[in-house]
This record gives sequence, C-alpha cells and structure tokens, in this order.
Amino acid sequence: MKLAVQRRLHRIGRRCAALCILGIALSASAQPGSGDMLGAQVSADGSSVTFRVFSAHATQIQLALFKHAYGEEPRLTETLSRVGANGLWQLSLPTSRLRSLGFDIDPRNPDKLFTDVFYGYRAWGPNWPVAPGWRPGSSAGFLADVDRQGHRFNPNKLLLDPYALEISHDHLSDQTPTPIVDARLYASGGAAAAGLPPDRQRDTAIFAPKGVVAMPYGAGFASLNHGIRPPGHIKDDIILEAHVRGLSMADGSLGACRGTYAGAVSKIPYLKQLGITAIEFLPTHETENEANDLNDPGTQRSPIGTTGDNYWGYMSTSFFAMDRRYACDKRIGGPTREFAQMVRAFHDAGIKVFTDVVYNHTSEGGTWSPQDSSKASIWSYRGLDNASYYLLTRQPGTATDLQSYYDITGTGNTLNTRHPRVQQLIVDSLLYQRQRLGVDGFRFDLGIALGNSYDNQTNPQDPQRFYFNRNDANTAWARVTASLPGVFMSSEPWGLAPAGQGYQLGQMPAGVSEWNGGFRDVIRRAQNHYGVRDGDATRAAIATRIAGSQDLYGDPSDGRNKPWYAINFLDVHDGFTLKDLYSCKGKNNQQAWPLGPSDGGTVDEDSWDAGGSAALQRQQARTGFALLMLSAGVPIFQAGDENLRSLNCNNNPYNLDSSGNWLRDPSSVEQIQFQSFVKKMVQFRKSQAALRPLDFFPSVDRNGNSMAALDWFGADKQYRTTSSDNSFWQASAAAPDAQGHNRTLAWRYDGSELGGDTVLILYNAEPDPRSFTLPWTGPRLTTWCRVTDTASWAEGPAQVDLAASQCVGGENTSYSVHGRSLVILLAR
Repeated sequence: MKLAVQRRLHRIGRRCAALCILGIALSASAQPGSGDMLGAQVSADGSSVTFRVFSAHATQIQLALFKHAYGEEPRLTETLSRVGANGLWQLSLPTSRLRSLGFDIDPRNPDKLFTDVFYGYRAWGPNWPVAPGWRPGSSAGFLADVDRQGHRFNPNKLLLDPYALEISHDHLSDQTPTPIVDARLYASGGAAAAGLPPDRQRDTAIFAPKGVVAMPYGAGFASLNHGIRPPGHIKDDIILEAHVRGLSMADGSLGACRGTYAGAVSKIPYLKQLGITAIEFLPTHETENEANDLNDPGTQRSPIGTTGDNYWGYMSTSFFAMDRRYACDKRIGGPTREFAQMVRAFHDAGIKVFTDVVYNHTSEGGTWSPQDSSKASIWSYRGLDNASYYLLTRQPGTATDLQSYYDITGTGNTLNTRHPRVQQLIVDSLLYQRQRLGVDGFRFDLGIALGNSYDNQTNPQDPQRFYFNRNDANTAWARVTASLPGVFMSSEPWGLAPAGQGYQLGQMPAGVSEWNGGFRDVIRRAQNHYGVRDGDATRAAIATRIAGSQDLYGDPSDGRNKPWYAINFLDVHDGFTLKDLYSCKGKNNQQAWPLGPSDGGTVDEDSWDAGGSAALQRQQARTGFALLMLSAGVPIFQAGDENLRSLNCNNNPYNLDSSGNWLRDPSSVEQIQFQSFVKKMVQFRKSQAALRPLDFFPSVDRNGNSMAALDWFGADKQYRTTSSDNSFWQASAAAPDAQGHNRTLAWRYDGSELGGDTVLILYNAEPDPRSFTLPWTGPRLTTWCRVTDTASWAEGPAQVDLAASQCVGGENTSYSVHGRSLVILLAR
C-alpha cells in the first residue's frame, strides 16, 4: 500500500446581482468571489483586490507582491490587519494603485481568469516576534525555530497562500529560469552550512512559489463551462483509475500536449470504446513533481532517475490549484481553464470525472531529523500557523510540548483535520472543484484522517493523538458529508494510526463509499494462494464479497446498507498491475530505469507467478477480471490493465515518471485479445441488471418461481447456502461435503426477479478440471448457453460471446470447468 498514502446567506443575497449577471452559480458555502472566501481576488466591481488569510497565532502578517514569479524583489509590501478574533487577516488594495505599479488587472477580458499579480506572505509569531530592526535575511526578533506550543514562524520564508487558485511553480523546480535545487533554502533550524548563513536567515522571496491573484467575478471565470453532468446511479458505474500525465505521455502525436489535460481529452474515444462510465484521476492538485526533471549531481537528481521524484502526486502543495505541469497551456489561467475544458469533454462523452484528493498531509513534509525537532521546511501552512494546520506531538523525551509531528501518513506530517479552519479549507477545496470545475466525485487518500476526533489542545500528554470516530459530529467527515450531500465520495479506509485505529474497513461514515480491501484480499487469495492462504477465502467469504460485502456495508444503523458502498478492486495504482499480480512471485523494485528503482511497497501482495506459465498467467488475469465484473458493488481497475501492462514486478512506482510507467497501446496478439476480453466483460456487466443491484440480494424467492434472486451451489448443483462454511474447502469431487480439496462454487442470478437474463457462473479455484452439474434454468427456459470460458483453451478474439450463441445443455448437464477458470452461462 502507498503509506510510503474541503455561508453566509445574507451576504450572498447582497452579491447576487453581480454574480448572476456573470452566470456564476451560487451556493450557501463560501466560494471564490464570496466575501467570506480566503485567498486573493479582485472584487465584483473590479475596483479593489482583497487578500484574506487565516492564522490564529501570528502576531503580524505582511503581503509581498511581485510582477514575476521568480528572480525579483517585491514591487509592494503591505501589512495585513487582523479582523475580529477568529484568526482572519485581511488587506484591500485599490486596483488603480496596482495598475500604477504595472500590474495587468482586466476582469472584462474573457481570456483571463487571473491577473499578473504574484503574491506571498511573511508571518511573525510567538517564536519570532516582530522586531524593529528586522529586514529580509535578518535574525532580528528570533527566539526559537519552534517553541513549546509548536509555533514555527519565520519572516524570512515567503509563504504560499493555501487558498491560491493557481500557483507559479514548485518549491524545487526546473520551470524557473535558474532551476531551484536547494531544499535547505526553505529550512529553519539546524546548523549553518559552510559558507552560508543559518538556514533560518536565508530569504526565499525571489525563489519561492507564489500565488496568483484571481478574478472570480470576471468574464474569464464566468466563461468556464463544464457541461452537463452525466446521469446515472453510482451502482451502474465502471471506474477507470488513471494518471493525467501517464494517460497520454507516450503518445508522440500529441506533441507538447502529451501528458496533459488536453492530452487526456484525446483519449476519450478509446475510453468510450472500453466502456468505462467514470474516470478517476490520481491527484490533480499542485504537487511536488517539477523536480522530477531536475539534473543536479549534488542531490543525485536526474531526468532518468527516481531520486527525490514524485510521479503519483500524493504530496499536495495546494488544495485548489490544478497542477500546471499537467497543462498544455502553462500560462497563467491555462491550467484552470484546460482542466475545466477536459471535464466538459468527458461530460459531453457521458463519462463522469472523479479526482483523488489528499487531505491527510501536505508536501511540506516533517522534520529533517527525528532526533532534532527544530529543523523543518517552511513555504506555506507551517509558516502561517503550524499549530493549527498540523497534528502535533511531543518531542521525544519531553512531557507536554508540541514540537514534533504526529504522522499517520508516512510523509512526516498529518493535517489537523479536527481544526475548524482546516475543515473549512477541505470543504471549500471540494466545492471549488465541484462547482467551478465540474468534478463529479472524489476519492479520499487515507480517508481515516478525516475521522480523527483528537485535536492538539485536548491532552498534550496523550501519546496516541489519533482516535477514529465515524459518529463524531465534529470531525472533518461530518462537515464534508453535510456540505456535499449526494456527491459521490469514496475513501481509502486505512492509514498508519497505531493501537488499532489505522484500519477502518467497513467503518467510514454515512455517505462515503470505501475501497474494498476485503474484496481484493479474498479474491487474490482464492486465486493465487491455493493451499497456502486460501483459508482466508472460504466459500462464505468469496460469496459475501461477490454479493456486495454485506458484512461490511450492510448495517442499517450506519446509514449505508447498500452494496454500492463497496468499491471493488483487484489492483490499483498502489501495488502490482493486473498482469503483475498474476505474474510475479514478489516485488522487484530495485531494478534500473525506466522501471525503477523504487523504495517501499507491500512485501506480500498475495501474488503468484503461475509457475512461470504465460498462458496460465493470462488465464488468471481473465478469471480475476471476470470476478470483478460479476460482483455486486462498483468495480474499479487501473488504466493499462486492459492491455496487460507490466512494471516487471515493481509494486510501488510512485516515483517513476518514465516511459516504463506511461500507458501504451497493446503490441502483442495476447494483449489485443485481452483488451477485447475486458471490453466485452464490461459490456456484459452493463447489460445485466443483476450484477448491479441497488440493494443487497434478498434471501427469499420474491416472485414465486422457486428460485431465489441469488442462489449458491456446489459443483454437484446441490444448494450450499446452508452448509458449513468450511465445506467449500473440505470437499471432494465425488463427495462435496467430505474431506478433500474441491474448491468449486457456482451461483445463479434470477433474471425474472432482478432484470435481464438468468445468469449462472461456475468457478473452479482448483488447479485441476472439475465437472459441474448444471442447475435448473428456471420456468419456461430449457438450456444454458455460454458467454465465456476464461480457460486458456478458449483464448482468442471470440472468447466472450455476448450473444451466448453456443448452448451446452439444460438441468443436470455436466460441464467440465478447467482449473483456475470461470464460466458464464445464460438461461435460454
């Protein structure tokens, strides 16, 4: 696993006229253009620019304005004023004054969403109070890099606005005229390097990433059009997980637009042909990825290496700005407009757009050393209000201080999601994507972080610091679900929290679906660990997962009780590809570029190399994918699986921004045939309502035809719904309930009750062939006809016959199912 793993009605009424003229949708939550929204924005009448930022503990905040993103001193510095007692700081500047300084502010221009005003903040606080003699690069006023309350203010570090809607560049970047390679520039604390002043005194203003002042009332934002959201219930969706860059980066025909939002649009015809109904993009927020192409011997960075690289994007720098690196148009406003245009194109094609969001940590990381809490990088949240934004804990050996970071993410820090302002940040971020950019739903990385019921001030001596509580009305989850009712949300239900708090499968709050790790584990073990770990994949366990995991999502008291809260998967970005799951004995992460090296990665993926047989490996992949498509819940698979994409057993390619990790068209006959299999299995799922139930399957016959909606059988066609759980594993072909090894299971969906056809699936988890006695077809039907047999004998372009044109016989017919394969039959 990758654990290496965001209101005021009376004010809205006053602004309605200006907003409605521009066609900007209103909501009861603060949005860009609202008087309550933090950030930097031009007013509705264009007469002023207002800067708002939150800090509960700062004693002074200064604004710095720049004409260019890099290499120049600020053209203007002004001090913000504290507004009330809630930590809000604000400054308004006349537009005329900014124009006199050479800034271009033109809200009427439909080609512009933003100004050319770059900005950042400097902040002072208890550990570094304001001193009369301070100047950039000075230590005047300095008391401590971090005090006992966890404050890390340092006015020498220019700070990125958490609410910036676009930002200029990453803190380490190859996009600046002189590449920024020195991370110590942003550090505070620690010893001084030879020939340099102490890190805390190094001024970052000319180098640091900066926000860009937005014109949310202007003609540019008003022209954003994300189209009409595709209709359809989530139960009917088939989700493809994809990386924006990886989706089209290998397509040389796209030129400069390969690996971009525009490049993703070019793949829509293919994705339509594949049959997916929703695409889920890995994080699209600004992340630390511009350093991937740095060439710096001092840090061993190289464009053809992985040292320090970030490809997946799970290190968010901003929770609003769309990543500039994924834009073909990298000019100011280009990423925002191009992202919205991409969403529009997907919507026009009938495909929903989900984004992966990372609200459990930020890219500022942790302390540079676990033994020294003083040294940490500062370029945004940490310098604005470390004690509010992050979950803090004691320095080792101390009793009550808050000088260290509590980390349940594996990245060095954890966002303090219990804090009301952090919760508002999360809600505003989600609403911005949803309302302004058109995103249809969200997947939450390490979503347990949003259920933390602990905050920094509750008990400084408590070493636990993390208590998951899905029923607590004051958690971030409670606020998110209340603010976005009816919006699709799914979550990773795990993290690194200790004392049993880290794995919360089946425990997410009402309204939140889950990545169903239980489905993954049971199916993988049934297929790959015959006689080893298949004790975790008993008949009952397999049946429960196939039927929608009612044990996890079937409790009426938790507000869910629907099978579509299970997001079923066999593989995703985080681990082996589908091919490697069935081709690898273990991980191989230390291989050379372009397939490595990568660190981390789960030691045991429940994988198997099928004894080295390529034909059996492909058969296993077909059987696994068929089980995914045949199971109640919502299936998700990663782009490239349909083409048997392999990373040569690298199961943690988070840092692999290379041709080895970008998607390519199938090149072999076997890959083309597997792609055909995937397309037809997707089509089959979409054609059968029984596979996409709204509710859990009833256990009784509701229409009087002597068939339950879903019946389970052994290979001898005898009902197994009442047999002991272990009978599936302790049986023989001749005597299904005797001791032996007959891992077989059959199940039948009653089409007359569920809609569509009556469907029969025969699954043989044994390595050897097993004969199944076919059960009754149901009234007025006489024979079973084959849709597919996943066995190698049937491999080819016609392996899935959606017309089910070949019939094999009726009740009591014997059908031999090859080892480790699956057969789908329809009653005719």
